[in-house]
Amino acid sequence: MSKIVLKRLHLPDESATRQLGAALGALLHAGDVVALQGDLGAGKTTLARGLIQAAMGKEEPVPSPTFTMVQTYGEGRSSPMIWHFDLYRTSHPEELAELGWEDALAEGISLVEWPERAADALPEDTLWLTLEEEGGGRQATFAGPAEWAERLAASGIA
Repeated sequence: MSKIVLKRLHLPDESATRQLGAALGALLHAGDVVALQGDLGAGKTTLARGLIQAAMGKEEPVPSPTFTMVQTYGEGRSSPMIWHFDLYRTSHPEELAELGWEDALAEGISLVEWPERAADALPEDTLWLTLEEEGGGRQATFAGPAEWAERLAASGIA
């Protein structure tokens, strides 16, 4: 499958970034992978925080997984577990197995910061979301296979 640009959105502030995360989370299901790209401080964890807190239905603490490399949310719930990966400190794609990568891809929703460090381990149907500074806010660019365009449109995101 080829990756195409699906949508670009301007996010004026941190609140808009969190709201986009919440809206995105509403359309995800088990097996979905969202690759979050952007420089340090671009808003990847802020977006993930909005998604995770909306999915959990509460203001649960959502720390950046920079040092733990993976955080999971939703244990014991009827919805799929959310796996929040930060691959910044990985040096080889082989390290992913130690983080529960296969379980996450098979059973959960995976949010992956620094996805380029996963090399070819990301599924072809991954949704790519790039966050870049733009003016006083951010630009969010969605890319992926065409099937994601329909799902984004149905959610009201695109």
